[in-house]
Amino acid sequence: MTEMVERHIHACDGFSDIVVKATGRWKRPTPCTEWDARGVVEHMIGFHDVLLLRPLGTKPQRPKEDPIARWAVTLAALCSTLRNNSDDRAAAQSDTSSPDLGRLLPVLTVEALVHTWDLARAIDVDPDLDLGLCEIAYEVVRPNVKQLRESGMFHPPVPVHDDADAGTRLIAFLGRDPSWTATV
Repeated sequence: MTEMVERHIHACDGFSDIVVKATGRWKRPTPCTEWDARGVVEHMIGFHDVLLLRPLGTKPQRPKEDPIARWAVTLAALCSTLRNNSDDRAAAQSDTSSPDLGRLLPVLTVEALVHTWDLARAIDVDPDLDLGLCEIAYEVVRPNVKQLRESGMFHPPVPVHDDADAGTRLIAFLGRDPSWTATV
């Protein structure tokens, strides 16, 4: 469990690296057509709140307007809460209201990696995805292709070269065009 927690925190740290670079570019379009750059950050905050933090009894006090500070508070709460809960897994499993971290964290790690890419592309910076994490994430999503497509949240996979790196394979598998650029 600790390894899963650390992988997720590492993916969220990568997202943080891109969030701080987005200053002044919050209205830029993203590959997620329903969200601008700030919307991607707010989605990551909300997803973590609803699926992890609140069910684990954590409610961070965030500033209202500053997306960088909002994400920083979220990440600090995630680190503390996840590390504390991974140490006491037996207690968490006995509480039926606690999320199943073993099932949830790999999916949220995929989410963090993909939205790191989305935000980086929106603001025209290198996403610098951890390719080891991307390889693990790709293995998590590949067996779930039917559920992904039926969810309506992902476009069909985009073809890529056989020698594409793990980040490109992951992004393309989830229906994002690796050559996408923001038009402003």
